[in-house]
Amino acid sequence: MVDFVGAGPGAEDLITVRGMRLLQEADCIIYAGSLVNPGLLSYAGEDCQIYNSAKMHLEEVLAVMERMEAGGKHTVRLHTGDPSLYGAIREQMDALKKRGIPYRICPGVSSFCGAAAALEAEYTLPSVSQSVIITRMEGRTPVPEREKLHLLAQHGATMVLFLSSGMTRQVQEALLQGAYTQETPCAIVYKATWPEERVVRGTVGKLCKLAEENDIARTALIVVGDVLGEDYELSKLYDRHFTTGFRQGVEEPSVSAR
Repeated sequence: MVDFVGAGPGAEDLITVRGMRLLQEADCIIYAGSLVNPGLLSYAGEDCQIYNSAKMHLEEVLAVMERMEAGGKHTVRLHTGDPSLYGAIREQMDALKKRGIPYRICPGVSSFCGAAAALEAEYTLPSVSQSVIITRMEGRTPVPEREKLHLLAQHGATMVLFLSSGMTRQVQEALLQGAYTQETPCAIVYKATWPEERVVRGTVGKLCKLAEENDIARTALIVVGDVLGEDYELSKLYDRHFTTGFRQGVEEPSVSAR
């Protein structure tokens, strides 16, 4: 069996309980060494074989999985955050299917959730934004034409950019072609939830300058949107006048009844 496990955003205690138990049971762990906190490997048993996939290509990773499966061993493929986001797990799962190797997926806490916590932010504020766009700036790896950053920026929704902190000049230019303005709030969150976490706040018009002045070019998320500002409306969910399926709203007495 191969278990794809989300390691969480960085902090060792933000892996799920299920993920931790799978690490403890594993005969082999293949972890994304460039992004996963190595402290998580402390959950591994003494005899567990550990491989750093940052130094391996796909065929080498699959070869380890095949060898472990042939020996009746349990492999954990440890990915950063949640493996469904930029985890490159589809190609691994398809290859395992062809080889007849069973697998499962254990979700994890994504770094965009860790970034929200670091920012003390709510990505979906009433009257401000009810959508979150998770994307990245086009670099050496292209994005579909319809998902070019300047096109997505036309929505003006909350946006979280992965894998883009080294291209802040291009990001800034693309955002300003959309619905964001020079004064739209933004932030760069470096290593969210790690001990060395840093939060830098500013505006879209100064995004590139923020990154350069704080020497941030990798392992960071860029968050953009008016949800980082001060203005919003209170939620209807807890409005005492609002009726829900669990409680009756309170009606204000009319002026004539007072």
